[in-house]
Amino acid sequence: MLNAMNQLSAAPAGGALRSASASLSIAVLIPCHNEEAAVGKVVTAFADALPSAAIFVYDNNSTDRTLAVARDAGAVVACERLQGKGHVVRRMFSDIDADIYVLVDGDDTYDAASAPAMIDLLLSEGADMVTGTRVTDIPEAYRRGHRFGNVVLTSIVRFIFGNRITDMLSGYRIFSRRFVKTFPALSSGFETETELTIHALELSMPLAERETPYRDRGEGSASKLRTYKDGARILFTIVTLIKEERPLQFFALIAFLLFVSALVLGTPLLIEFRRTHLVPRLPTAVLSAALVMLSFLAFVCGLIMDSLSRARKETKRLAYLSIQAPGSRL
Repeated sequence: MLNAMNQLSAAPAGGALRSASASLSIAVLIPCHNEEAAVGKVVTAFADALPSAAIFVYDNNSTDRTLAVARDAGAVVACERLQGKGHVVRRMFSDIDADIYVLVDGDDTYDAASAPAMIDLLLSEGADMVTGTRVTDIPEAYRRGHRFGNVVLTSIVRFIFGNRITDMLSGYRIFSRRFVKTFPALSSGFETETELTIHALELSMPLAERETPYRDRGEGSASKLRTYKDGARILFTIVTLIKEERPLQFFALIAFLLFVSALVLGTPLLIEFRRTHLVPRLPTAVLSAALVMLSFLAFVCGLIMDSLSRARKETKRLAYLSIQAPGSRL
């Protein structure tokens, strides 16, 4: 394992961070794909903000000089050949050992100077994840379509999993060790932020947020986010996680829709049968009966999967609790 056991000796934040400086290690994780123009600035900025933190850059099949620039800036570099941010995050979480993890994009759009205060918030509140919520007045930095999509997708997650987040798709986060080492990391692309958020909400982890400046990409740096395709993948991930984490509600909704469809189709037939004792449209009657049976089957599936989901959740919770929280050392 790559070990980030460097200690914070001159922390610029508050008392909690200073108290932890003698015992806690910090790793800055920067996943990159074709970020030659920006990654050097990101490494340098975080080295200045967190002087004793270990900085890791994992390259994801870049065709430019991303790796060389990151290495020259002083980062520890490695590669992940499976394409997609989710694959890179999974590899980094697996390889790197630390007490506190700072995950940030390599495009130089996030404010490194906010990191010490975010770490202090993680420690002082005993949180397992602190999200840097983006604040900007630059239209090009946070385009209207991306902002609208974030609001819609975040609202869906807030409604279903809990009203505890405001910027689900932020790429700037601070994690505790017990979050990172118990995170399943099943996503492959940009939907990994959604998975990170829902994992924390489902296990009822202590969370915190802090506003952080957000700026446009520099010259020569291009966004890898495909608005509609990646938005659809994020929505699909949300639906999949609802099925996995809240199966009773998911299948109960399907059962309800099937039952209502059966009533719509079958009620006129029942009225006609009561009046004439005849079934005028036999195929419709068969379809209506089949929909009723399917609705009950869906509900039973939801009950069974809900029991399995609770067992999985208990197992994840026990694994999470088996790792010491960084704040407990203060």
